[in-house]
Amino acid sequence: MSVESLAQAIRDIQDFPKPGIVFKDITPVLRDANLFEDAVNLMAQPWTNTKPDAVAAIDARGFILGGAVAYKLGVGFIPIRKEGKLPWDVDTVEYELEYGTDSVEMHSDAVASGQSILLVDDLLATGGTAKAAVELIEKSGGKVAGVQFLIELCFLNGRVGLEKYNVNSLIEEK
Repeated sequence: MSVESLAQAIRDIQDFPKPGIVFKDITPVLRDANLFEDAVNLMAQPWTNTKPDAVAAIDARGFILGGAVAYKLGVGFIPIRKEGKLPWDVDTVEYELEYGTDSVEMHSDAVASGQSILLVDDLLATGGTAKAAVELIEKSGGKVAGVQFLIELCFLNGRVGLEKYNVNSLIEEK
């Protein structure tokens, strides 16, 4: 199990989805059974002793990792999706982007009051989506056990606003 092997497998895609953005492509990790297993095991490891009641993950790449981490920890999974994608009553949180606003939703009955929830996503960049997801969990009465990322782009200061939570990232790009 090597974080270095995971980091080496992730591809940088220049100018995607728009000019000036460097997209972190995790599909090489996902398609390799050993790397995928390592990523899931390493992401679940910090939470095995303080096991949460459930794992919530952010649409869409977060679902892949979050679902696997939930399975590894033996807990349920809660999807946090883009607006208009969930079929039941939802809670919504809107957040700011550098070029506008966006919103995420979660079923209003997904988290019971007092439940401990681990939030999982593939990438921490500016932190807007993660902060909105944390707000959804807390709005439902849940407690955020921690926030787990595969990759963190530290130079974008995404942890700002997440300081009161236990944030863990496997790969930190300075």
